[in-house]
Order: sequence, then structure tokens, then C-alpha cells
Amino acid sequence: MGPFKGQREKVVAAAFNMQRGPDLPDRLLASLPYLLPLLDTLPYGRFIFLQYPYVARALAPLAPLNALYHLFPFFPFIVFLGVYGGIVNNTSLSRYIRYNAAQAVLLDILLIIPQVLLDAFGRPQGDGILMQLYISAANTLFLFVAISTAYGMGSCAVGQTPRLPLVADAADTQMRDGGSGW
Repeated sequence: MGPFKGQREKVVAAAFNMQRGPDLPDRLLASLPYLLPLLDTLPYGRFIFLQYPYVARALAPLAPLNALYHLFPFFPFIVFLGVYGGIVNNTSLSRYIRYNAAQAVLLDILLIIPQVLLDAFGRPQGDGILMQLYISAANTLFLFVAISTAYGMGSCAVGQTPRLPLVADAADTQMRDGGSGW
């Protein structure tokens, strides 16, 4: 065996660590920022909640967090800046945590345009075509974010790296280091 003695064990240990992925605290911390876009879109789910009450019941545990999140007028913006500055730009955290936080922040930024449009036009009165378009837009916005959040948090729970549509490539560019971080 000579000079290669012990190399096989090192290769097997490295391969095991690569397959294992991030540890549990990293998985938990990586999944938490996905609550930011979800909490911002909960008001747009009201039509779904009325039609499907079990969806509202499934999200009921978020009610105290949602109330706290919207307690002060600028608190969501402060949380947004905290996640971006404290997690995404914090190179002392693993790349896995920072990448997931970047995806959540970018998803939240992506929501600005539809939120501004829905709020600018206001909620139409009556049951006409404008009301149906408003309901469809609000439902689409909520479902897109809810599914993206579920996918992001679920992937983090099992140690996988989610790639959300519309934001994954932009999150890659936000990472300042080339290393894996874990």
C-alpha cells in the first residue's frame, strides 16, 4: 500500500460528508427566511381561505407570527433589511444558509410589482369581470409564493438546495464566495 495508506478512508469520509449535506441547525436557519415572502402574501390568500377553509387552518399556526410581523408599519422592511444584511451578506455563515436567504429575499423583492399593481388599482366592487381578474391575480400571487415557500422550506428540511423559479440564478450571483460553505 505504501504512500496511499489511509487515503481510501479519507475519500470515503469526504464522500459521506458530501452526501450528508448541511447539519440540522444550518437546515433550520436556511428555511426560516422563506417565511418572509409567505407572511407578505398571506393577505392575498383571503379568497382561497374563504373557498378552502382547510388551507386557512393549515396556516393558522402562523397567525401569531403574522400579527407580530405586521404590528408596526415598517417592521416588515426592517426584517427584510435584517435578513439581507445579517444573513445574505454575512460571509461567516455557510453558503447554504446565505443562498437560501438570498432566494427568499429575491422572492420578496419580486412580489413588489404585483403587490403595487393590485394595491394601485384597488379591490373592484361587485361581481364583474374586474373582480374576477382581481381574485385570479391575488390567488396566483399567493399560490406561487406558498408553493415556492413550501418547496424551499421542504428542501432545506431534507438538506437539499432548492432552486426557485425566477430567483435561483439571481441568488447565485449574490453569493460572494465560490466555496460551498459546508
